[in-house]
Amino acid sequence: MEELEERIAHLTRTVDDLSDVVARQQSEIDLLTRRMAMLMQREAEREAQGSGGVVLGDEKPPHY
Repeated sequence: MEELEERIAHLTRTVDDLSDVVARQQSEIDLLTRRMAMLMQREAEREAQGSGGVVLGDEKPPHY
């Protein structure tokens, strides 16, 4: 009986530790999702303004 109680205590601690890890990962995922949305919005606004700033192929940059 004592062995089962020890195993249950160990498993309970492991579940609690994993729960903390999952909660931390979810917080990080939420933060990264918000940052990605902001970057996507910023890029969409930049494209709408026509100031993408990317030089393709043989195109000369606008300051020439």
